[in-house]
Amino acid sequence: MTKWFAALLLALIAAPVQAQQPAIDPSLPRVAIDTTAGRFIVTVEVMKAPITAANFLHYVDQHRLDGVVFYRTVKVADHFGFVQFGVDNDPKRVLPPIAHEPTTQTGLPHIDGTLSLARLAPGPGRGDFTIGVGDQRYLDADPTKPGDNLGYATFARVTEGMDVVLKIFDAPVSPTKTQRGAFKGEVPETPVTVITARRLP
Repeated sequence: MTKWFAALLLALIAAPVQAQQPAIDPSLPRVAIDTTAGRFIVTVEVMKAPITAANFLHYVDQHRLDGVVFYRTVKVADHFGFVQFGVDNDPKRVLPPIAHEPTTQTGLPHIDGTLSLARLAPGPGRGDFTIGVGDQRYLDADPTKPGDNLGYATFARVTEGMDVVLKIFDAPVSPTKTQRGAFKGEVPETPVTVITARRLP
């Protein structure tokens, strides 16, 4: 958590400028995520991030995201941070881990509304996902940095309903609650639930 905040604060001090949103290919699959806070739609980059995108769609198509919650909010500033949701290691929902697809490979940067696969070390990512609020390019892979410089694997973007994501992001967090003993100060007071996640025709 300290590492996350340090990186977020560094990025905030650098005063990131919102990047122009790239065009979305209308042939890409779209997923409607209906939540207790409303609906948002994500466009999934199956061509540029085939492994990570397919993983997300497996969770969608097998209805493994139905009933999960947004269990973490990291808010450093207004419109800057992320929310996290997913299976949270539930053995009844989780699928095997996938290979890591760095942004240097996919060309998909961490811009406002980007979905990324949550991970610890590169490679154990499964069914937990973050949605970035604000441009956060420090999460991109950077081979010039020492240590774990592979960043996070982006695979989709919110293309409709970002106001719903902001509603989730701006909801109060508890100063004392934790999620499985972690994320103290980042757990929503009233978690938003994913009702359904379905591909759109």
